[in-house]
Amino acid sequence: MSTKKYQWFKIANSQDELVFPAGNLLTVEVNRKKITLAKYKDTLYACAFACPHAGGIMADGNIDATGNIVCPIHRYRFNLQNGRNTSGEGYYLTTYPIEIREDGVYAGIVEKSFFNL
Repeated sequence: MSTKKYQWFKIANSQDELVFPAGNLLTVEVNRKKITLAKYKDTLYACAFACPHAGGIMADGNIDATGNIVCPIHRYRFNLQNGRNTSGEGYYLTTYPIEIREDGVYAGIVEKSFFNL
């Protein structure tokens, strides 16, 4: 059983600093990597910048009524908690953990090692 090790990067000093547009999706840069932040029912989630199917920018999509992020190109849906494709196409969207700490909001990026290059 492998345990993922994360390197944590501060993305904001507080949740209030993150200004989400009407669709509750936002692109941020973390350690020179673009990721998508999503806000659903007052919870923050983070996932890949682009859809694994056709490269659609996820922040240009939307969040559906059940809390799935929806790609703007082909409307593929992904669970924000685990990245699983919920519309049946079999793709997987990378997700990143978010931690709210006293000094800010942090995103976890998997540390690179010999076994997960």
